[in-house]
Amino acid sequence: MNTTSEVTAATRRSIGFIGLGHMGGPMAANLVAAGYTVTGFDVVPAALEAAHAAGVVVAASAGEAATGADVVITMLPAGKHVFAAYDGDGPGGGLLAAAKPGSLFLECSTIAVEDARIAHEMVLATGHRGLDAPVSGGVVGAEAGSLTFMVGGSADDFADAAEIFEVMGKRIVHCGGPGAGQAAKVCNNMILGVSMIAVSEAFVLGEKLGLTHQALFDVAANASGQCWSLTANCPVPGPVPASPANRDYQPGFAGALMAKDLGLAVEALNATGVQASMGRAAEEIYRNFAQEGGAGTDFSAIINTIRAASD
Repeated sequence: MNTTSEVTAATRRSIGFIGLGHMGGPMAANLVAAGYTVTGFDVVPAALEAAHAAGVVVAASAGEAATGADVVITMLPAGKHVFAAYDGDGPGGGLLAAAKPGSLFLECSTIAVEDARIAHEMVLATGHRGLDAPVSGGVVGAEAGSLTFMVGGSADDFADAAEIFEVMGKRIVHCGGPGAGQAAKVCNNMILGVSMIAVSEAFVLGEKLGLTHQALFDVAANASGQCWSLTANCPVPGPVPASPANRDYQPGFAGALMAKDLGLAVEALNATGVQASMGRAAEEIYRNFAQEGGAGTDFSAIINTIRAASD
């Protein structure tokens, strides 16, 4: 995360932040710590309380949070929530009408590619500017300011938003035009879901063959099986102390979110006609996992489902 002294324009730009949950709350807190004035809103009172404790100015509505802001950031569950926040009624809506002309909207939720393109058109039609900018890195990355941002939109708007992204993330990639950020996110998370299943199956196989977890990790982490699902989010306790497996699979990245993201991947596969048997299989596996009790655990807990089915 950048320090206040590094963000030279921080005191001159105000930010409205909508969606202060497990991801949005830490992101907003990092912006405050870097010297930005952040006014936030969330429909969950506990999220507002936590944000207030971190220095976020709490607004009574989304529209109030956006009023007078130079930048409006949204971090919401799905496309329908983004549309409702943009032009819906009630405390959670009205962002486009409330924001001053020319405000820069940074849509950081993970939503369907087509929804991102529609949201972009809504922003432009009301005299604002916009980028889709979903993130990777989970709660740990949000807290540490080390997220990866995958950004879609114009080069000029991307350059204008760079200093804000750099406070919240370590890697910021301009992926192309509107919707390209979401396209990159859906492809990345399809890889992630498939790889976690493969790593988990390998550990269960290793158990059956008499390998210790550490022995398999020491080989695969330094051989051709190396991947993030193994070396950063290892699904068994021990080899990677920071992985959720050492905390009874408390999420980092919840099973419900992986099921959602793989559902978006399947939507994109269907829309494009791509044949992707592994992606579709992973979506079915994680959809069942979430429905059968895994929604609130880390997605690496899929290993327990595989192990139970292997007895």
